[in-house]
Amino acid sequence: MPTWDLHVAIDHRAELPLFLQIARALADDVRRGRLKPGDALPGSRRLAETLAVHRNTVLAAYEELAAEGWIRREPARGTFVSRELPDARPRQFAAPAGGVEARPGYELRPGPEPYAPGVIRPGILPLYGGVPDRRLAPALALGRAYRRALAGKHGRALLDYGDPRGHARLRVALGAMLAATRGVHAPDGALVVTRGSQQGLDLIARALIAPGDVVAVEALGYRPAWEALRSAGARLVPIPVDEDGLRLDALAELAARAPLRAVYVTPHHQYPTTATLTAGRRLQLLELARARRFAILEDDYDHEFHFVGRPILPLASADPSGVVVYLGTLSKILAPGLRIGYLVAPPPVVERIVAHRAYADRQGDLAVEHAVAELLEDGEVARHARRVKRIYSARRELLAERLRAELGGALTFSLPLGGIALWARVAPDLDVDAWAERALARGVELHPARRFAFDGRSRPFLRLGFAALDDRELRDAVRRLAQALR
Repeated sequence: MPTWDLHVAIDHRAELPLFLQIARALADDVRRGRLKPGDALPGSRRLAETLAVHRNTVLAAYEELAAEGWIRREPARGTFVSRELPDARPRQFAAPAGGVEARPGYELRPGPEPYAPGVIRPGILPLYGGVPDRRLAPALALGRAYRRALAGKHGRALLDYGDPRGHARLRVALGAMLAATRGVHAPDGALVVTRGSQQGLDLIARALIAPGDVVAVEALGYRPAWEALRSAGARLVPIPVDEDGLRLDALAELAARAPLRAVYVTPHHQYPTTATLTAGRRLQLLELARARRFAILEDDYDHEFHFVGRPILPLASADPSGVVVYLGTLSKILAPGLRIGYLVAPPPVVERIVAHRAYADRQGDLAVEHAVAELLEDGEVARHARRVKRIYSARRELLAERLRAELGGALTFSLPLGGIALWARVAPDLDVDAWAERALARGVELHPARRFAFDGRSRPFLRLGFAALDDRELRDAVRRLAQALR
């Protein structure tokens, strides 16, 4: 038995469990040389009496030390400091004087422009569209569901590899939601859970697009979608949009002169103009895709937020020809950081997408998916959607009222049927891009039309979001925007 006196400081009020406090104290004694290789340690019962703790606590500490390689346990002999200790002082490798080399030692080909979607900077009021108020997210309900998922009978299985299509329970819950609220029927094998709609776009591009394929996009639109399609080798062709959405005459003209592979469209609330694709154009688009055999990539990114009348049913709800690949997300209704999106497509397309997903990302976060499925099943998501829709509707009215009161001569706009942003025309005598820069200097970020233009040219429009800011913040943002005029 050792002759040294064991001194272990135990703090019963500390967050660190007692067994880890003991294990770390003994490991520190080995590092300092106070305990040497081969030294015997006291038995668990004796050490428990010395430290006035339960014997199981000491046993847990010894198990931890043995697992890390600090001690070895010999049956009928006792517990000893290991003769082959872990490296307590990892080797220090020499690094180049300047750290990582400033330039790669190989050719770096051109890539996409840097992009930080929806990142709210400290001290900046985000008056741009597309960003929900994360403060409204049902964090407590989600946290409880997450704990139940991991603590449940099959909790450990959620930490293992799973189905690349997503957790089965969430697929079923999403399928039920889509059938009940959007008329989209997604049987098993037709739906994939993704890490947000952006991953869905990337997977669709990998699965459907070959280098050189012609893909039509909205001339004012969503740049991250364009880059996902470009990364697969697509040759993008912009199609004009107007107050009724995508111009079908221009799309038909393109399809007549080029082998069109797909069209990416946001028909419910066109991004960024918020226009809703009219019924006539919807029918034209479905018929044109059937006749010309191209895919419609329908991005329904904020379906829940339709404030006048009922939401328009997606193209995917009236697609007997199997031409629509439907994309959706829970980012706007719950929180972007959850990274829960989904796509619906004919099963052969889903099989191809899942094959790409297995190599690119393997799967999503099964525990989060299980928790979100529970919130969908018990109605929490639907209740939350109704709550935030009322809040966003009131913020929409407030933003419109303050803009008219303080910027009536500078902006003209109409309230859209839905969406979480306004599309406003700027007076001809104003430089919209310079105004946006001055506003940012005053702590308000907004996005002028140039940001959404395929050709990169300036246009006299602004996209103004109202979801991310509360009433006080909206009033302050409009006041600062008015000040930035001068």
